[in-house]
Amino acid sequence: MALDGIVISNIVTELNDRLSGARIAKIAQPEADEILLTCKSPAGQARLLLSAGASLPLIYLTSINKPSPVTAPAFCMLLRKHIGGGKILRVWQPGLERIIHFEIEHFNEMGDLCRKDLVLELMGKHSNLIFCDDQGTIIDSIKRVSAQTSSIREVLPGRPYFIAQTQEKYDPLNTTEEEFSKTVFVKPMKLSKAIYTSYTGISPVIAEELCCRAGLESDQSANTIPPLAQTHLYHLFDLMMEDVKSGRFTPLIISDPHGDPVEFSSLQLTMYHDLTTTSYGTISEVLERYYAMKNTVTRIRQKSSDLRHIAVTALERCRKKYELQTRQLKDTEKRDKYQLYGELLHAYGYDIAPGTKQYEALNYYTNEMITIPLDPTLSASENAQHYFNKYNKLKRTFEALTTQVAETKADIDQLESICTFMDLALSEDDLVQVREELTDAGYIRRKYTGKRIKITSRPYHYVSSDGYDMYVGKNNYQNDELTFKIASGSDWWFHAKGAPGSHVIVKAKGEELPDSTFEEAARLAAHYSKNQNAEKVEIDYVEKKHVKKPNGAKPGFVVYYTNYSMMIDSDISKIKLVSD
Repeated sequence: MALDGIVISNIVTELNDRLSGARIAKIAQPEADEILLTCKSPAGQARLLLSAGASLPLIYLTSINKPSPVTAPAFCMLLRKHIGGGKILRVWQPGLERIIHFEIEHFNEMGDLCRKDLVLELMGKHSNLIFCDDQGTIIDSIKRVSAQTSSIREVLPGRPYFIAQTQEKYDPLNTTEEEFSKTVFVKPMKLSKAIYTSYTGISPVIAEELCCRAGLESDQSANTIPPLAQTHLYHLFDLMMEDVKSGRFTPLIISDPHGDPVEFSSLQLTMYHDLTTTSYGTISEVLERYYAMKNTVTRIRQKSSDLRHIAVTALERCRKKYELQTRQLKDTEKRDKYQLYGELLHAYGYDIAPGTKQYEALNYYTNEMITIPLDPTLSASENAQHYFNKYNKLKRTFEALTTQVAETKADIDQLESICTFMDLALSEDDLVQVREELTDAGYIRRKYTGKRIKITSRPYHYVSSDGYDMYVGKNNYQNDELTFKIASGSDWWFHAKGAPGSHVIVKAKGEELPDSTFEEAARLAAHYSKNQNAEKVEIDYVEKKHVKKPNGAKPGFVVYYTNYSMMIDSDISKIKLVSD
């Protein structure tokens, strides 16, 4: 969800509570399109991040400081000159526009009291941070926009500041039922789209939520809604806007069963009743947490792209080789037939006339007659020897291919598990052992630098609701370590059946585990597997003493012959993570 007008209103309310009367103690520009203000007030110090990034415009209060370049950019120096030490009088938002004004009071070089307006526009690729005087004239901006770039509005020093009106939308805070009906219910489009295209600051998510609260299908045409339902929808819309005007916000994050953030909002979202809702004290905390989690996934994807390319390329090659080998192996199934032909020709060949093209003989193994093709240019004994040669060749091929197919299948299983663990990685440290495994397997050439590889990643450590320690491997090396070094014989071992994934170990402490702990450990095994998105995952579990590792097996590969199984979901949101 992008920052809509309602979330902006929540931010403005929070900033007025925290920053009204605060003085700007420090101004930094850690990124080309980002300003970090450190403000001090009797209530304490607060850092405010203002980002006009085209891909991710943001604003929130944070406790985290960011390193700045040694030489401050020109826009940062300009702000320091004018508003360094200035006092924030108020923060305001025009209507429900995605725009925030900071009215700042300061003393100029002559000692006169002046006012400036710092404007943050959070509008996707058109986002900008614009610095104006008290007359609305632009002093400068973090991104300058010329007439060649935009035919609608120039953002250059000396130009007047105004809000570019590119769409005809109404102010939702000051609408009436009559206007709502004439605006929304006349449009031959989806009801949710009719709402968010008619009013400023209303996002598609909020429009969907309104339809959900009203019990209406969001994809039905707006001009087909009956009068009674129209009135009901408007009253819900009006109540929502009253909450916004009164500052009654509920900052929250919606998470899926795997704990991954799906959505955030400043208002309750009843349409996600089947997902987990976590409420927070401030919208700043919501934005910082939400985008930190999103950025983590994106960053790890980028960091693992080279490893992923190596693994996927090797996996495709192994699959092609495996397909070819299995076809060749199937061809060797004819070897027993050739051996039988040779034996029968040796037994009955004495009465075969020269030049015979085929011979019918009794198969003394089955008492059935079979037809044996013959080369008429060869004698019966020579035909028999020919079939024995073909049999021996196919037998040697069968023996070689049986070993090769098993080795290729092991390579495929290993590479599939490596790809799964890259998908599950949450930090760069989690990728170190994955790279090491690819290197040990020969897919990456080892570079001898003289330095030892530092391994800081550790298995996940969870505690069940009954107080039992549960450990989850993040890669194949950790799987082996957990199963064969950390686990004792009476501990329990869990793994997704027939799918790459983590080994889960439950320390039983010599006790009989309660059912709830079995289920929680199975959920961990389901979540940390390739099948984590399935509605139900089959999990095998067994005492660790029954799990064996064959000689020469790949990392993470084990065998077991007596086990229990259960079908379970992969929701681990209620399982306590101690550390990793």
